[in-house]
Amino acid sequence: MAQIELLIPKMGESVAEATVTSWLKNEGDFVELEEGILEIATDKVDSEVPSDYEGTLIKKLHKEGDVVKIGAPYAIIEVEGEIQKEEENYLSPSYEETNNDESIEQKVEQKLPELKSNLETQGKANRFYSPLVKSIARKEGIQFNELNEILGTGRDGRVTKLDMLEYLKTRSDNKKPSITSKKSNSNLEPNQLTAASSISVESELIEMDRMRKLISQHMVESKKNAPHVTSVIEIDVTNLVNWRNKVKDEFLKKEGYKLTFTPIFVEAVAKAIKDFPMINVSVEGDNIRVKKDTNIGMAVALPSGNLIVPVVKGANNLNLIGTAKSVNNLTQKARNNNLSPDDVQGGTFTITNIGTFGNIIGTPIINQPEVAILATGVIQKKPAVIETKEGDFIGIRQMMFVSMSYDHRVVDGMLGGSFLRKVGDYLENFEIDRQIW
Repeated sequence: MAQIELLIPKMGESVAEATVTSWLKNEGDFVELEEGILEIATDKVDSEVPSDYEGTLIKKLHKEGDVVKIGAPYAIIEVEGEIQKEEENYLSPSYEETNNDESIEQKVEQKLPELKSNLETQGKANRFYSPLVKSIARKEGIQFNELNEILGTGRDGRVTKLDMLEYLKTRSDNKKPSITSKKSNSNLEPNQLTAASSISVESELIEMDRMRKLISQHMVESKKNAPHVTSVIEIDVTNLVNWRNKVKDEFLKKEGYKLTFTPIFVEAVAKAIKDFPMINVSVEGDNIRVKKDTNIGMAVALPSGNLIVPVVKGANNLNLIGTAKSVNNLTQKARNNNLSPDDVQGGTFTITNIGTFGNIIGTPIINQPEVAILATGVIQKKPAVIETKEGDFIGIRQMMFVSMSYDHRVVDGMLGGSFLRKVGDYLENFEIDRQIW
């Protein structure tokens, strides 16, 4: 028999570490080739790690919640063949150092060992609870039986952070202290009233989840690195709206999914990048790297409230059907937590559709290392001046704002404004009689 280290696989060029979110196998379990052993999460995507060998899992090298470097060992598996090394030889320095550091989570576990054991052992018998959910449960004194009754809206019925927060709102209703009436405070001096009010204010301190922490860091770094400038235009998309209304039912029948505005926006951006290739670049010190591929990311809102940006690869080489299919597939995979690392890598430009939330204008933050991001606002009917050969008149038109933030280190007002105007032209001049098939 031989003992072999299983290593955390490479998850993309810019990914250096991953968080262990759950183990799918226990020590002593037999593992088949390519069978999933554990689930990990990175700043890009959550993934299941398959085994490179067939054998028996004899040791887990990390616990749920541990952060592990890419390429580091995460488990030891015993396979058929001669034993090569003793088990302790497979424990890497990085693993030992990690386990010698006493984390905040370990300190909490020392204080509440019985509750933690109860949550972990009994929770596994029913459904998976993430380290964050279990941490919230411990802090709020939620016993396992109570935790198991909380309705989960996550994948496979898992309880999410939002589920916990919603539950805590109703759970704490019966525990809230009564509020002193204005009448009872009428005899207090102004400074006394202020002090009493400040004491009675209720608040709750919650920890950011892993993805929100990463988003926060990414956004701060983007603002530090790139001087942001935002330009805005308003465009008439009446032809585009009328065309979509005309073909959307037939499209759904033939293709099996809805035709949204997103693939049309992606197509317009891809065309404009061909006209202005210096938008499709990144900054490397004092150099500018011009990207040959046009890979357009699209921000997708997740049920957790976070955002992820899957990428439509080679958007400049796709027709509208191909773009729509790619957009739909990536959106579904994102919402079902099934994105692969490749799905979120290699973006060269990003679109965020703030109109989905009823917003008219946005000033988005650039998705580094890109140099520009486009925000599409809500489409609204408005009175507008229409110019004709017979004269001008006012009519009801479908109007929308389109804004773009860009990195002023390499994109000046002329380039940024011209590119944005070109995107608007492609959308405004959409052919009402366009054939999609």
